[in-house]
Amino acid sequence: MKKWSFILVVILSFGFLASEAKAQGIWKSLSEVSYKISEDKFGELYIPVFSDQIKKLEGKEVEADGYIIPFEGMFKPEHIILSSLPLAECFFCGSGGPETVMEVMMASPIKYTSKRVTVRGKLTLNSNDPEKLMYILKDARLISE
Repeated sequence: MKKWSFILVVILSFGFLASEAKAQGIWKSLSEVSYKISEDKFGELYIPVFSDQIKKLEGKEVEADGYIIPFEGMFKPEHIILSSLPLAECFFCGSGGPETVMEVMMASPIKYTSKRVTVRGKLTLNSNDPEKLMYILKDARLISE
């Protein structure tokens, strides 16, 4: 009996690790970005330079998991910021870099939750508009909460 219990635990562990790796996969790929420094009338700008691997993802449907980050003082159910890190560690509040967050334009509104969520949508890369994040997921759908 102990042998079968051990085998079951091992099988379940591999399944969990595979799903974790898949969920973290997009964030790992998106972390391979560098920056060049430019200037405008307001000062220095960090312009993203996307790796070839990231460029291959543009326009593709991708799945990302993370935490909804409230912005502009309130939650907008059709336009969210998704962070790969919890709120206390995210780009806006903690130690995460700009590659750990993305704007998400939802196809239909969702309710705010502090739990980790998974969304799927079409990835757009942004290196021109400093008012937007460098990763934007369009026409996204909530996959899991």
